[in-house]
Amino acid sequence: MTVSLTTQNLAALCLATVHGGDPEKMIDSAADIMSAGTNQVTVLSDMKYGKYLKDCKAAACFIGENVAADDAPAHLVLLRCADPEMSFLTAVKTLYPEPAFEHQIAAQAVVDKSVKLGANVHIAAFSTIGKSSQIGDNSEIFASVNIGANVTIGKNCRIYPQVVIYDNTQIGDNVIIHSGSVIGADGFGYKFRNNQHVKVPHVGNVVIADNVEIGANTCIDRGALGSTTIGAGSKIDNLVQLGHNNKVGRNVIICGQSGISGSCTIEDGAILAGSSGVADHVTIGQRAVVMARSGISQDIAPGTQVFGSPAKDRKVAWKELAALSKLPELLKKFKALESRVEKLEK
Repeated sequence: MTVSLTTQNLAALCLATVHGGDPEKMIDSAADIMSAGTNQVTVLSDMKYGKYLKDCKAAACFIGENVAADDAPAHLVLLRCADPEMSFLTAVKTLYPEPAFEHQIAAQAVVDKSVKLGANVHIAAFSTIGKSSQIGDNSEIFASVNIGANVTIGKNCRIYPQVVIYDNTQIGDNVIIHSGSVIGADGFGYKFRNNQHVKVPHVGNVVIADNVEIGANTCIDRGALGSTTIGAGSKIDNLVQLGHNNKVGRNVIICGQSGISGSCTIEDGAILAGSSGVADHVTIGQRAVVMARSGISQDIAPGTQVFGSPAKDRKVAWKELAALSKLPELLKKFKALESRVEKLEK
């Protein structure tokens, strides 16, 4: 479901000013600058896409306040603003409102009588909530969610279908957990004794702070003795494995298919790109960047960017890769020189 607004009204909602075109033109959806049509709004936030502006068929385009747009078509309304990306996101949220539904406790849900529910909580069919758990105001538990005992979930949370939340997990406000994720399973800990793997008991829990989002099919293991913690504002992608006793700071980004072993510390603002692998007991410093498919076996200093496996400073790694690409040519030259030397020796 979408809504329609005049360009002028949309601009006002998105803190933009109207320049050129028809401010009364109706807008009913959004698209990228390459494919936007006559009743759509788009955005130019990166000048590498500036070449598409002159042929843009959109009704309106969010653009920076001081960005040159001399080749913009006459019909295109330029919506000048301080932050085109954020204004465009506001427009998308406005044009595509989330469907409203009535919050209720489904008859098919199983909620223990000791559970404390806040105001306006929604619990869909076939979800279960164990003893002494608490769900905060306006939180939504969708179908077939399994929530264990003594779990705390804050206000305005959204737990999508098929999520499993083990006992004693603590979740803050405004947290989103997508389908298929498992929060609080035992960590992967064993001791090898008498020619067998002896399981290490995991009696800790998982603590997730406010404004965290966890992608689909992600697993976050409970601590062996203490807590596995996720700091406020951190975002974890789909298909991430986060081992026991990890300490993830505030506003951390962990991209898909990354795996973090146990007892690691990932400090505030760090970024782990896709398919990163982190060995146990490693610290990744504040605002460090681990580039895609890198393997981390040692501590990473704050503010650095690393690449490769084992990871090293990205500039060094790239130089090594560039040199490696020349190896076949160097081998040919070496063989030619070797042949010349042999002839000279004869």
